[in-house]
Amino acid sequence: MSVRDRFVRRWLLGACLGLILPFAATAGLKNSDCLDCHSDKTLTKTNAAGKEILLFVDAAKLAASAHKTNTCAACHSDLTEKHPDDNLAAKPVDCHACHERQTASYGASVHGRAVKNGDESAPACRDCHDSHEVVPPTFPASPLHVTKQAATCGACHDQAAADFAISVHGKALAAGVRDAPTCTDCHSEHNIKSLAGDSSRKISEDVCSRCHASERLNTKYNLPADRVRTFFDSYHGLANSYGSTLAANCASCHGYHKILPSTDVNSTIHANHLVETCGKCHPGANEKFSFSKMHVDLAAAQSSSSDLGSQINWWVRKIYLILIIVTIGGMFAHNFLLLVKKVKSHLRSSGRPIQRMNLSQRWQHAVLALSFIALAVTGFALKFPDSWISKLMGSSEPFRSGSHRIAGVILMLVGVYHLIYLAVSKDGRKLVFDFLPVKKDLADIVGTARWLVGLRKEKPQIGRFGYAEKMEYWAVIWGTVIMGVTGLMVWFKMEVTQWLPRWAVDVALTIHYYEAILACLAIFVWHFYHVMFDPDVYPANLACWDGKVSEHWQKEEHPLATLPALEEVKLPNKEAALIPGVKKKP
Repeated sequence: MSVRDRFVRRWLLGACLGLILPFAATAGLKNSDCLDCHSDKTLTKTNAAGKEILLFVDAAKLAASAHKTNTCAACHSDLTEKHPDDNLAAKPVDCHACHERQTASYGASVHGRAVKNGDESAPACRDCHDSHEVVPPTFPASPLHVTKQAATCGACHDQAAADFAISVHGKALAAGVRDAPTCTDCHSEHNIKSLAGDSSRKISEDVCSRCHASERLNTKYNLPADRVRTFFDSYHGLANSYGSTLAANCASCHGYHKILPSTDVNSTIHANHLVETCGKCHPGANEKFSFSKMHVDLAAAQSSSSDLGSQINWWVRKIYLILIIVTIGGMFAHNFLLLVKKVKSHLRSSGRPIQRMNLSQRWQHAVLALSFIALAVTGFALKFPDSWISKLMGSSEPFRSGSHRIAGVILMLVGVYHLIYLAVSKDGRKLVFDFLPVKKDLADIVGTARWLVGLRKEKPQIGRFGYAEKMEYWAVIWGTVIMGVTGLMVWFKMEVTQWLPRWAVDVALTIHYYEAILACLAIFVWHFYHVMFDPDVYPANLACWDGKVSEHWQKEEHPLATLPALEEVKLPNKEAALIPGVKKKP
């Protein structure tokens, strides 16, 4: 036998002994030995709290329970053959040995925490599931069956059980409506929650909304379908959504266990009790205040069945919407036409004789800008389908994805066209030359930084394209390549995974998303400032429209753009030496 085989054999032997030895002490105990005493229906004991406990075990029910294949000793492993002569009482059964997940969940519950804090009266597993007659909760005999759950919990929570029994939920359950909520539907199962200290938002969203926002239940039992939506549209609901701990939730008005219909004179929302109910949060509330509706659906308020206040509210809303559209629309039209007039006048007076972009470059810029905007809008609508951007597009996923892909193809095509333009045209080759980084760009960055913080009196003199334009140009090329490659990987994921692992597509999607955020922020923060918000070009640099700029702007931003200009600009020898073709002054 090899060393490896001997090791495996010893390991298996040790493991078997580890499983067997804990039960060695009880190996001699048989169920019949235990039932000799515990089959006595009068067998009882008094616990530390002075409560008499019945120790009778019904052998027939034990044989029909979920633990029918277990022996007594399997659960009561602490007992020996000397029991009961050794006067050692059986210790509480450790359910964790077989029910690890349930025990962990119970330990985090209000009951489990009470046990850990030394509360001997707190319920344990056997108090809810029984001890020797455990059956699944779906069995009618189970104390946790929906028809018996309230009675089981009522052993400790008698008032809550009594209130629940007369509530709409309790009556529905008693009438055989199995969808009606019972204790565990609101308080959870093993991880029992008290809900007393929970936030208003949690109670409204995680408890009440589970049933009252269900289209299936509302349709099946003819319940109002808008209760949850109209609550969250109200002041209380909005305050809840934004984390208020003081705003009323569903239970604040309807109650907790004793939930009654508004037609019941004992209901907290009956006309006779509304002042009292509202007054809990609004001291001084009177009848006129309390008669305001909480679940207001303005969309349906125009119906003849609605009350007078709701109909007036609906008409006021409609009138204001029309007033807003007409008033603000007129203001916008007036100011837009005024802006156009003033921009035209300004351009005529200032003159813009210098050509900065030719027609081909302007078309390329226009297609690039439109496809980029389309990609940004459709991309974020795909990422956030519940956002207002998505809703503006009709919330159609096929439309969003299709338009996103079309815009992506257009962006890549204009990128390919731009590369061809750079290669075959004279203006394109000059564009590449002017966009190439040179040593002066680094000096300009340092010089501009010193000028911005006041360490230099004059800003550096810039040529046709400075460091700002160059960084943006190469960033566009870099971003187009990255977005194109990752977008194609996500689009054709089935083909990609023929060669690469599936996680490569996930990584591509992550890069695509964060590169999109980076690109959008760069456009807003960097590009929009230079072409829109800079006071020298506000409201926009129209070179992208007709290719022209003013002499003032050219001298201010790019004084070194033409060779004749170099003769008029006095540069330090240090900066002049960094410009190709310019010699130092003698």
